[in-house]
Amino acid sequence: MKKITLLLVFIGMITLQSCTVNEEQDNVDYDTISEVFEYSNVDLTSGNGYSALLTFPHATYTSDMVLVYRLVGYGADGDVWKLLPETYYFNDGTLDFGYRNDFTRYDAQVNLFGYDLPGLPSGNRLDQVFRVVVIPAYVNNNKSASGKLDFEDYNSVKEYYKLDTAKVTKIKM
Repeated sequence: MKKITLLLVFIGMITLQSCTVNEEQDNVDYDTISEVFEYSNVDLTSGNGYSALLTFPHATYTSDMVLVYRLVGYGADGDVWKLLPETYYFNDGTLDFGYRNDFTRYDAQVNLFGYDLPGLPSGNRLDQVFRVVVIPAYVNNNKSASGKLDFEDYNSVKEYYKLDTAKVTKIKM
């Protein structure tokens, strides 16, 4: 009887080892959403140190990626956005002026820098429009089918992260 029991246990062990479990991994996070905040009527003047604090409607996660774009014009395909930092040079190659930013979980700060900021045309200082794009931390696979995603192209970012223009949170300064 012991030999039969031992034989059954041995056969059972062999049978169970051959079983495999096929688990499909779903690497798509369906509830993580990128956000866009648009700040209009932003003035960069000597009174505010040529700086503007763009406060977020709510705190973001510390690991989120924040991109800041400035509206630079209007084209046949719609608005033209440039990713900060953005720098402009004189014809001889020396620095004229530029925009840069930094951010925390609660806000992004935009700064205008250069040599003759009061002499800049008002179109570069007054009534600026900025878009802040918050990309959740898990979406750190910034590759598209053709290679790396071009973060400088706002339309590529909008398409890749499925940003809905109708859902942009608009904030007047």
